[in-house]
Amino acid sequence: MTFAHDTEAALVAAVELVNSAQEPDTLTVIADLDEFFVKHTYTGVHTGDAAELAAVRTLRAPLRRMLTSDRDAAVPLVNETLTKHRAVPQLVRHGDVDYHIHAVPPQAPLPVRIAVETAMAMIDLIRSDELSRLAICADATCEGIVLDLSRNRSRRYCSTACGNRNAVAAYRARQK
Repeated sequence: MTFAHDTEAALVAAVELVNSAQEPDTLTVIADLDEFFVKHTYTGVHTGDAAELAAVRTLRAPLRRMLTSDRDAAVPLVNETLTKHRAVPQLVRHGDVDYHIHAVPPQAPLPVRIAVETAMAMIDLIRSDELSRLAICADATCEGIVLDLSRNRSRRYCSTACGNRNAVAAYRARQK
């Protein structure tokens, strides 16, 4: 199934944010947050201060619960997030991006926009019964989340590092 661009972008960003809590933590300084903001083409307010960094880091655990829950458990988490932030979906167009959905104003704090955009993306996954696109990394030593948007649903590892580590281990096991 093909998802709208904003759905995929929100899911990619949310998975990267949640996985940033894995060792080594990759969201520890404001420069990391600045890079995340630019990489995932967020728009609107970005204060770039320690309070914003702390608030975004705090999102990682609740987003992890949302992304790893089964369908029936994810629904109340999504609804709670949307209600808490008074999300009102609207179609917007800005920059080079055609119409897509924003559910909070651009002046909303970055952590609120991340949480609401993730919840909105989860709506698409839940409605299309595609939560199997999200999984835990197949590497036994990793708890990272895998977002599989491939056509054949073959992605098993959260990163190239995990995939390579397992390929090398499998190769060595075959050589014995």
